[in-house]
Amino acid sequence: MNPIEREACMQQALTLAKEAAACGEVPVGCVVYDASGAIIGRGRNRCLQKHDATAHAEIEAIREASAFLGDWRLDSCTLFVTLEPCPMCTGAIMNSRIHTVVFGARDPVKGACGSVIDLFSEHFPDKAAVYSGVLANESAAMLSAFFDQVRNNPTEEARQKSEDNAS
Repeated sequence: MNPIEREACMQQALTLAKEAAACGEVPVGCVVYDASGAIIGRGRNRCLQKHDATAHAEIEAIREASAFLGDWRLDSCTLFVTLEPCPMCTGAIMNSRIHTVVFGARDPVKGACGSVIDLFSEHFPDKAAVYSGVLANESAAMLSAFFDQVRNNPTEEARQKSEDNAS
């Protein structure tokens, strides 16, 4: 897959990230493509909506792709995600045998594809080819805007917690 094709695929993930942001979730989107280039799994962050710390975009997209194929092995698939996967999601990628991972922005806090740790370079039997920086500026800008808004406009619940802690 050439760089222009990677960008077109990442646009699909960015669309899902925008949906997540519109719902108040951290704007991360993910798409899984099969070997023919068809989308077989989509996901976006839903941790707040589902009250579930594991409701990351990658996990949702992997589950949908597995259901579509009727198999947990996604060894001919490519995963596109707007933010570098965390350790949990990297583990799910390895366990599902996804052969290629393409991500946008690096995650200096929890990134497990090189920013904090590179789990794909460790001694695990299942390794994916990893491509970083695809539409990274767009992904990073969306994340920055989201977190700026959260900091400047805390929810009522966050304001209440802040007031409770001040007293």
